[in-house]
Amino acid sequence: MSEARMGRMSDRSRRGFLLAGAGVAAAVALRLRRTEGVVEAQAGTPKMVTLVEFDDAGARKSTVTAAKVVKTDAEWRQQLSPLAYVVTRQEGTERAFTGPNWDNHEKGLYRCVCCETALFGWETKFDSGTGWPSFWKPLAKENVVETSDMSLGMERVAVSCRRCDAHLGHVFDDGPPPTGLRYCMNGVAMKFVKFG
Repeated sequence: MSEARMGRMSDRSRRGFLLAGAGVAAAVALRLRRTEGVVEAQAGTPKMVTLVEFDDAGARKSTVTAAKVVKTDAEWRQQLSPLAYVVTRQEGTERAFTGPNWDNHEKGLYRCVCCETALFGWETKFDSGTGWPSFWKPLAKENVVETSDMSLGMERVAVSCRRCDAHLGHVFDDGPPPTGLRYCMNGVAMKFVKFG
């Protein structure tokens, strides 16, 4: 076979390869665009959750059905401090004895830093000696979600906000009476609202 003919075959093979690659890339882009459309359509119908509302004096108001708070990554980054973002949106943990309110003994409510859902009250807060705000129960079980967490080579129970899925911390079974539970929360995941 002549050298010129081999060169033409090689050019055809390269063109065929490039055209096939472009076709695959176009198909992937079209698939992604269709998938985004489905996600956008689903995003138009907000998921609803049942929560218990509390006023800033700690009084239980009513059980309500509310839309789940969903934001883009950019919106969460704009709203939250860098540490609060890492903790609440990426399941991070603040260093012990460094977060806000770990040693707070004032009367008030602890609300989700992302969506302001009422989570814990001062009456159930106790000094666990861990350096994180600890509580023996949430204000309302309806306002938190507990899920299995198998990270770090151990089984734990992660706690998050029901309304916005913010990671709050973990719950352990070494707390005081009457529940025997220790909700060990990241202070940066909550904002404290003082009574009065």
